[in-house]
Amino acid sequence: MTVTIGRRELLAALGGAAIALPLAARAQQAGRMRRIGMLMGLAASDPDASRWVSAFEQALQNSGWSEGRNIKIEYRWGTGDARVIRAYAAELIGLAPEVIVTRGSTALRTMQQETNSIPVLFVQVSDPIGSGFVASLAHPSGNITGFANHEDTMAAKWLELLKEIAPQITRAAVVHYPENPPAPAFLRAIEAAASSLGVQLTRAGVHDAAGIERAIEVAAREPNSGLIALADVVTNVHRDLIIRLATKYRLPAVYALRYWAKSGGLASYGAAMVDQWRGAASYVDRILRGEKAADLPVVRPTKFELVINLKTAKALGLTVPPTLIARADEVIE
Repeated sequence: MTVTIGRRELLAALGGAAIALPLAARAQQAGRMRRIGMLMGLAASDPDASRWVSAFEQALQNSGWSEGRNIKIEYRWGTGDARVIRAYAAELIGLAPEVIVTRGSTALRTMQQETNSIPVLFVQVSDPIGSGFVASLAHPSGNITGFANHEDTMAAKWLELLKEIAPQITRAAVVHYPENPPAPAFLRAIEAAASSLGVQLTRAGVHDAAGIERAIEVAAREPNSGLIALADVVTNVHRDLIIRLATKYRLPAVYALRYWAKSGGLASYGAAMVDQWRGAASYVDRILRGEKAADLPVVRPTKFELVINLKTAKALGLTVPPTLIARADEVIE
């Protein structure tokens, strides 16, 4: 028996086959377990890190990737210790993931030294060009790309904010981890602003909790002093200590990221972090589907948050200018 198929039916059949093939290929890809490495400089117990990870995983799920179904995320938490971070970097590479996500410059620098073949995606890294992580923002080249959170020129705004909240300030100590790649550029920007604002600046390099205590105690001995804490692998882990000491010694302090002010710091100004982690998930999705890190441009922040903690201001005996409160994205009463 001969069956005659009309032209319309034949085209419909061929069209259905053309659609079915990529759908089948995608179903096969979805059925294969893909491995993602995650190197975090913070502790696993950090509440903000948990919030970022949740946003990252949810965004991945929205793109069709679910933990335990078609992806396996290998988390490693460095807890602010450069030696631990290096050990975990080597461990992750040994697992041969298809992409590695890093948070912060110290974790990224370590991963850069460990691999030039596995795609590495960074989040919350400042000055990726100046730090030598990428060749350019538009064309990163190599195996690294990601999401920048600050430029060195932004550091001047932290000192300007400190002076606006506490006009009596004539000295400021910048608490930072010296080995953090963007630190020198930030310090130069703050020093340039300090001369025009009439502020004498002190570089307070720290490596651990004991160093932080010494640095803040020294700053507190001088009258009319304040603090700026750069966001890095050491200060982030010990932020509760820094905030507590600033309050103890009644030192006005400004921080780079929102969660410092939420934790009791006086004020913060920086990029919106949750947005960056959602963006990181979209880049992971694209890499898992075949795109190269070298072809994905570095994303600069477009949304910044000013947070003022009025409760802390009151404890320090400060009156925050109404104009500053009006500009704030969030005011903590």
